[in-house]
Amino acid sequence: MVAIRGSLLHNSPSSSELRDFYQVPAIFAGRFVLLLTTNMAEKRNIFLVGPMGAGKSTIGKHLSEQLHMEFYDSDTEIERRTGADIAWVFDVEGEEGFRRREEQVIGDLTELQGIVLATGGGAIKSAQTRNRLSARGIVVYLETPIEKQLARTQRDKRRPLLQTPEDPRDVLIRLSEEREPLYREVADYVVRTDEQSAKLVANQIAQLLGL
Repeated sequence: MVAIRGSLLHNSPSSSELRDFYQVPAIFAGRFVLLLTTNMAEKRNIFLVGPMGAGKSTIGKHLSEQLHMEFYDSDTEIERRTGADIAWVFDVEGEEGFRRREEQVIGDLTELQGIVLATGGGAIKSAQTRNRLSARGIVVYLETPIEKQLARTQRDKRRPLLQTPEDPRDVLIRLSEEREPLYREVADYVVRTDEQSAKLVANQIAQLLGL
């Protein structure tokens, strides 16, 4: 028996059948398949998780354009609702206050249909958020080496967790040790982003999902 995100196929279908599974409604000979719409992107959400500097927003925009889906960034939505940037929210409410807002925003966004959502690097710290992501869409973990994270974030002053006396490399290593197991726990797919352009990574994700 093979389980695919809540749907069951019996007698281990072939790879070609698995590709077809996401493309057209079907009843394979001698086995039952929960019927899907002809375009998975019309009914399933795609959620991108990963550390800061993974390129979640840029990749998400390319992916949404390619699949003709709406794109959302949870940090951008938090800023829109509060009328202030992320650094200000951290300064005034602390990380705990920010995480409460983040949990609410992601809870609201994941109730939408047919979206690509880029989440904040620490969003998966919330068990409720992890549950919502798993239940409401396909989760792709964008795995990125520390060196690439450092290169992409070292001049970015909008990263509150890096605006401390602690060495940025040490911060990124510590965050990776804390969060890596959570990214993998929630992920349906893992995609490395280190040596590819954002557009190529988006293409890879679309192909991986059979879209």
